[in-house]
Amino acid sequence: MKQLHAIAKEIRLDILRITTEAGSGHPGGSLSATDIMTALYFYKLRHDPKKPNWPDRDRFVLSKGHAAPALYSVLAHSGYFPRKELMNLRKMGSMLQGHPEMARCPGVEASTGPLGQGLSFANGIALAGKTDRKKYKVYVMLGDGEIQEGQVWEAAMTSSHYKLDNLTGILDNNNLQIDGFNEEVMNIKPIREKWEAFGWHTMEIDGHDFNQIKEALDKADSIKGKPTMIICHTIKGKGICCMENKAEWHGKACTPEELKGCLKDLDQGINDDG
Repeated sequence: MKQLHAIAKEIRLDILRITTEAGSGHPGGSLSATDIMTALYFYKLRHDPKKPNWPDRDRFVLSKGHAAPALYSVLAHSGYFPRKELMNLRKMGSMLQGHPEMARCPGVEASTGPLGQGLSFANGIALAGKTDRKKYKVYVMLGDGEIQEGQVWEAAMTSSHYKLDNLTGILDNNNLQIDGFNEEVMNIKPIREKWEAFGWHTMEIDGHDFNQIKEALDKADSIKGKPTMIICHTIKGKGICCMENKAEWHGKACTPEELKGCLKDLDQGINDDG
């Protein structure tokens, strides 16, 4: 468990440094998703960074593609590419564009960014796995603001229609989107009841508690005949005082001066549950 906390701290450090270096990006939603992605890549997924196209690998689709800084850092720490490459985030010609691009970056399973499309993509991978009698699992992370998109619910119907029990959805439920609180922009509640009504097995957990994340991911393996949605209650900007629960950090990078204070928060473990 200490190892997961240590890796997550390094991921948060990368998110802050590389978005500051780029002068743009999405630190808020990247920080809320960090612990979940850390648990996926360093506890759950069957994958081999030396063979990113291994046919039997588990797949992860980041539907909320704006959280790319977290994904890139997780991939770098896993060994898909050198960590120093992270500093090229959003630079012209870089493989690390503002949103994930599968043709450029090893380890990226789907080019994402336009919200609402990742679950449809994940459905296709999961259905192909069943058709080909493969044992791999498919994981897809959605943002809570993202589930305001109509396509998400068409895809949700498809997942349960085809009984995709090799598919696990993960909802990063940080309650905020770029324009403010979800409830004020477009109320998405009740969330759990909606997914259950669409035929999904659902769980609700603290998305910053590694014990709960690991237990939920393992539990999803035992659900048969239907897909699973893990609703993760998270904090936008988790770990950084000036960012936590503030919509303004959805798509704004720190200045070099602000970065100093953020790094101090990380060093001191501000609001660190570990």
